[in-house]
Amino acid sequence: MSDQPETLEPVETETSAASALEVPPAPAARKRPKPGERRVQILQALAAMLEQPGAERITTAALAARLAVSEAALYRHFASKAQMFEGLLEFIESSVFTLLNQVAERETQGLDQARRMVQVLLQFGERNPGMSRVMVGDALVFEHERLGVRMNQFFDRIESMLRQSLRLAAESAGSATPTVDANGQASALTCFAIGRLQRFARSGFRRLPTEQLDIALRMLA
Repeated sequence: MSDQPETLEPVETETSAASALEVPPAPAARKRPKPGERRVQILQALAAMLEQPGAERITTAALAARLAVSEAALYRHFASKAQMFEGLLEFIESSVFTLLNQVAERETQGLDQARRMVQVLLQFGERNPGMSRVMVGDALVFEHERLGVRMNQFFDRIESMLRQSLRLAAESAGSATPTVDANGQASALTCFAIGRLQRFARSGFRRLPTEQLDIALRMLA
């Protein structure tokens, strides 16, 4: 894997994005941060706090303390904590769908596309433990419900991409019901991916989502 980027920016390549949010500790506060720099530092700190196994609900007071700033300083960049989580959601969406689109362009076989998409999704979660808690909703339990809705839509979109790939595979295999086959397989793969990410988050990041992945994917697709 390539070196991990230092900022929460959309990932450009498949190799770099998988490790995009192994977030380093937030840098020491500067008196005059560059435009947008403080906002990035806040998101980095939030992501890092989410990586702590068994972490309780993160408060703005704890987040401000980690950054050595006042809570008022946080609200100069985000109107609410929900907006901070939305910043993380935007990063997840941009990074993951950039990767999945690259897979769709590179893999010519539908089945290979679907398997690789699931692999990339799980690798992203594995290398970004705090983000995996957001993806499966554990970090959003006490937050605004729109965040959970948005994360559900994220997985709906992944299932739709898998469905397209698996329909191609079913048609190539001569299936009499390619749409039905693709719908069932895409649903199963999406549920599998969510389950692997949930186990990863709830095991304190000990059970890796990619363990024995090839065997599981051969069984499911």
